[in-house]
Amino acid sequence: MSGPAGSDGTPLLRRAVAAGLALFFALAAQCGWAAREPLAEPSATVGKSIYLRGVLGTGALLEGSREASGLRTRGADAACVNCHQRSGLGASEGRNLIPPITGVYLFHPRARSTDELDLPYVQGLRADRDPYTDATLARAIREGLNSEGKPLTYLMPRFALDDADMAALIAYLKTLDPRKVPGVTDTVLHFATIITPDADPVKRSGMLDVMEHYFAEKNSRQMVPSPRMRPSGKTMYSKTMFMVHRQWQLHVWELTGPATTWQAQLAQHLAKEPVMAVVSGLGGSNWAPVHEFCEKEALPCLFPNVEVPVDSSGDFYPLYFSKGVVLEAQLIARKILEPGDGPPPRTVLQIYRAGDSGEPAARALAPALKRRGITVRDHVLAAGALGLGMSEALREASSADALVLWLRPQDVAALGEAPAAPATVFISGLMGGLERSPLPSSWRSRTRLAYPFDLPQKRIVRVDYPLGWFRIRHIPVVAEQVQTDTYLACGLLAEALSHMVDTFVRPYLIEQLQEMLEHRVITGYYPHLTLASNQRFASKGGYIVHFATASGTRLIADSDWLVP
Repeated sequence: MSGPAGSDGTPLLRRAVAAGLALFFALAAQCGWAAREPLAEPSATVGKSIYLRGVLGTGALLEGSREASGLRTRGADAACVNCHQRSGLGASEGRNLIPPITGVYLFHPRARSTDELDLPYVQGLRADRDPYTDATLARAIREGLNSEGKPLTYLMPRFALDDADMAALIAYLKTLDPRKVPGVTDTVLHFATIITPDADPVKRSGMLDVMEHYFAEKNSRQMVPSPRMRPSGKTMYSKTMFMVHRQWQLHVWELTGPATTWQAQLAQHLAKEPVMAVVSGLGGSNWAPVHEFCEKEALPCLFPNVEVPVDSSGDFYPLYFSKGVVLEAQLIARKILEPGDGPPPRTVLQIYRAGDSGEPAARALAPALKRRGITVRDHVLAAGALGLGMSEALREASSADALVLWLRPQDVAALGEAPAAPATVFISGLMGGLERSPLPSSWRSRTRLAYPFDLPQKRIVRVDYPLGWFRIRHIPVVAEQVQTDTYLACGLLAEALSHMVDTFVRPYLIEQLQEMLEHRVITGYYPHLTLASNQRFASKGGYIVHFATASGTRLIADSDWLVP
C-alpha cells in the first residue's frame, strides 16, 4: 500500500481492507480455466504481470480473499503493488506497517548480530525471523502463514496461485534488489537534467543557475556518517539505520535535432552517465519523447519545466507540478460552459502559432466545447513569426462570440486596440506572461486569464523563501516561475532522499515523494501539492482571473480555486 494519499487519494488502511491487497500476492483458481503445462523455468515477466497488474500467466485476473470478512478482490485491485508498492519495499501509516517483500529481504538469513545486518534500512522489516524459502513463501501467499508458521496480519489476503504462477511471482520478487541502483555509488549520487532544443534560452539559463548553486551548496556541507541508532527493543534491525553523506553530481543532457532522435540521444547519455533520476529540466512544446524514454527506462523524471506535460494515467516514473496549458484549457472550458451571467457562446475562435504550446492546448479545449454544441474555429499563425499576422487573425475574430488566445508576450503586445467584438476573450496566462502579460489596456476589461498557480498576493510568503535564497547567492531572477519551480524540485528531491536513508531505489524515490508531498510547507507558486499512488500531477487546479485596472499587475479571481 502507498502511504498517505492526499485529499483525493485513498488511505492505506481503507485500501487494504476494502481492496484486499496482499503481503505477497497472487491467486488464481477460477472455474473453467484450461489446464496448462508447468513452465520449464519460472517467468519473471509473468510474475511482474501478477505483481503490477493482477493478471495471471493465462491472462485470467488475479483474485484474493480475506478469510475474516470474506471480502474478495480481482485484477488490478488485487495486485500486490497496491500494498507493497512498485519498489517492493512496503509502506507505513501510523502503526500499520507493510513489510518489504523483495527477495533479498525475504530470503535473508536471521540476523544474530548487527554485523550481519547488511541490507539497506527499510521501515517495517523484522530481521529476527527465519528466512523464507520458496516453499514457505508460497505458503504465506496461499495460507497467510509467515516463515515460522505464525499467522500474518489480517490485512494480508489469501491467494490460490497454481504452481506455475507461484514460481513466476517468486522469480520476479528475486529480481527486486535495492542494492543495485544505477547512478548510486558509495560516495556519489548522480542526477541528470534534460533540456530540449526548443526550450527558451532565458529560462534555460535561469534554471541551470539555480540547479548549479543548489548542487554546489549541497556538496559544501561536509557530513560524516551518522551513528547507528540505539536498538528500540522491538527489532534488532533498528540498530542499523544510519546515513552516509554522498556528493550530488549533476549531468546536463542537452538534446539536439528533431524530436525523432531524442530518445536515441537520451539512451546514449544514460549509457555514458548512469543516473538515479532526472530532476527538473526544460522543454518547449514537445516533451513526449522524454516522458516516454523515462517511463521505458524506469527512470524517475521529477517535475520538469514544461508547458505541455504528457497525461498518461498508466505511467509511473514521470511527475509534474501541473498539467500546464492543458489545465488552462480545462479551466477555460469550464468558464465558457458555465458563464454564470448568460448562455454560453455559440462560436469560439482560437488563435495560436503553429508548433507552439498553444497548438496542443487548442486541441484539448475544442472537444470539450464541441460536445456541448459550440462551434470552434482555429486561426493558425505562421510558426516563429512572433508579432506578425495579428491584424488578419483579429478580423476573423469579429464573427465569433468568444476568443481564446494561446499567444506569447510578443504576440500579446502586438494585439493593438481591442476590436468591438468579441466581448469575451480568454488568454493563456502560462504562455502570455501571467500577471506581467503585456496585454494592451483596451483589452483588459474584457479579457480573462487562465491562471494555473496560486494568486500573487496569496503566495508571497511561499515564494519569498526561494527569492531570498536567490538574492543571497546572487542568482539573477530572469524567469521567476521556472526558477522557483526548479528550486522546489531540488528541495523535494533532497527531502525525499532524507526519508530514504541509504535505500536508494528508483521507484522508492517516487513512493517517498507521494507519501511526503502533501506535508510540504514551502510549495512556491502552488497553494497545495498532493500525489496519490495513481497521480502524476501534484497541483490539480487554478483560477480564471482578470486584471484589476487598465495597467499594473494586480489580479482578481472570478471565483475560488477551481479543480476541473
